Amino acid sequence: MKRFLIAIPFVIVFLILFSCSSNTQNWTHFRGSDMNGHANVEKAPLHWSDTENVVWKVPVKGVGWSSPVVFGNQVWLTSAEEDGTKFYTFCFDLKTGKLLDEKILFTAEDPQRIHSTNSYATPTPCIEKGRVYVHYGTFGTACIDTKNFELIWKREDLPCDHMQGPASSPIIYKNMLIVHLEGTKDPYVVALDKATGETIWKSVRPKEIYDPLEPVYRKSYQTPIVISADGKELLISNSAYMCFAHDVNTGEVIWTFTYGYDSTVSQPLYWNGLVFVNSGWIFLDNTPFFTRQYAINPTGKGDVTNSKMVWMCEDEVPQIPTPVIVDGKMYMVHDRGMVTCLDAMTGKPVWKEKLKGNFNASPIYAAGNIYFINVKGDCTIIKPGETFQKVAENSINETVKAIPAFVGDQMILRTKDNLYLIK
Repeated sequence: MKRFLIAIPFVIVFLILFSCSSNTQNWTHFRGSDMNGHANVEKAPLHWSDTENVVWKVPVKGVGWSSPVVFGNQVWLTSAEEDGTKFYTFCFDLKTGKLLDEKILFTAEDPQRIHSTNSYATPTPCIEKGRVYVHYGTFGTACIDTKNFELIWKREDLPCDHMQGPASSPIIYKNMLIVHLEGTKDPYVVALDKATGETIWKSVRPKEIYDPLEPVYRKSYQTPIVISADGKELLISNSAYMCFAHDVNTGEVIWTFTYGYDSTVSQPLYWNGLVFVNSGWIFLDNTPFFTRQYAINPTGKGDVTNSKMVWMCEDEVPQIPTPVIVDGKMYMVHDRGMVTCLDAMTGKPVWKEKLKGNFNASPIYAAGNIYFINVKGDCTIIKPGETFQKVAENSINETVKAIPAFVGDQMILRTKDNLYLIK
């Protein structure tokens, strides 16, 4: 008994260390396992090129702007033919880059057109032990067994006129896979049973609000988050025209926040009791004017537009990249390269700095630094703080629109043509 009691602390320490180690080896969703742009790692690469500090590099068939997800020793990625006729999944070995599985999950004879800057495989998969879930918008949603690579279920009956192509990524929550299909007609969000693919609930945006809008102003490409507020589990969905907070278990709308019009892309954030949502383009006199970032108190009911706004910023707010919050400061990079550091509780600017190039990928905080990667593959790494502090600059010399994944002390980077493991 005495030996047993002495052994207990060592077992507990081992379990904690194993849990931490396991956590650093997984990257399960768009913008990380916690969907907040934070990598749970202690070390991360600081210097690389297309040849320097590259552990492996493998070509990726087709075109896709989806980000990689990682669980254990598997890296999963989606792609599609440039013309949208075939939709792929790939599984690579994390250590070697070896292709473990490749599938054509869906096909389309006459696919919808997409925006020239988008792809047919932009939504990022999500993954958990034994299962990976892939989504291509209206073209199909599926679940694959990660042990034997067999297809468990798929859905091809979730219609959406995307107009500019799919981009909203799915998320896992409890027994549900939640996907947004918000196009130019009857935009909606649906929760699927992740075990079977069957619909648990579906919430269509209110017709009395959306039908009077021009179809182009109804579409949305954002990825939601789930938070706990005021004793409720809320799905925060910053759709076109307004943000919805749903009871995530039933789909019931708890509150709404109106900002107006079109094409939300940037993902919501949650920090220190506040929800941060991006409006997408706001139009004045039919002309795209600006994008706004809002901080909202999420404890209300009904229309909270006037009662729960904490602050609003409209200066150099990005449309596509999602900001990241570190130590009470929000760091956002505008699509054209202006980085703004804001106080997250007040919205007041702390500093600004212009980076070269245009940006689609969201910044990621890893091992004490923030990584900003532009479309040309140039990465600026900074130290968060009261002033702009550049740590390093690197370039992969390829087009990058996907968010890198960080596991262990390594970075997995998807470019237009290749997948890299960098150390």
